Amino acid sequence: MQLHRVALEGLSSFAGNFRPAGVEIKGSKHEPIGAHQVPEYIEEMCDYINDNWEVVSGLHLASYAMWRLNWVHPFDDGNGRTARALSYLVLCIKLNCQLPGVNTIPEQISRDKKPYYEALEAADSAYKDGNIDLTNLENYLGGLLAEQLVSVYNSAQSSSDEESEANPKFH
Repeated sequence: MQLHRVALEGLSSFAGNFRPAGVEIKGSKHEPIGAHQVPEYIEEMCDYINDNWEVVSGLHLASYAMWRLNWVHPFDDGNGRTARALSYLVLCIKLNCQLPGVNTIPEQISRDKKPYYEALEAADSAYKDGNIDLTNLENYLGGLLAEQLVSVYNSAQSSSDEESEANPKFH
């Protein structure tokens, strides 16, 4: 809830609060659970991440967090933004580092959401059949992670002037 509050700071007076009623997702086939079920499913999401922390990959956990928060859709607004931030946070914590590079995974998703939506829908479809299959989402996030990390390599290969432009925080 705190992450949602920060993600929607200044954008919503309901930031940091679970939705009080049902909600629809425009352009999606997914029908979110009832508002009264949100706390239970958020707890289940956290339990899954904690229970699997040592046995699955960071990409799996990040994918699960992103998919499940979107699936629960606990807030009136800002669910996608919060899910992307949560996913990235889970990945960073699992890898025990702040991931270097420009064009972070959340920034890349924000620029082109179609593959993001397709990967979420693939996970939803598997879940309707009783399976947790995040393969598409894991592959998608893995590709975005690679692109982010390539920016570090490109910065290492560039001249000092180009590097300063690519990483202005290091001036």
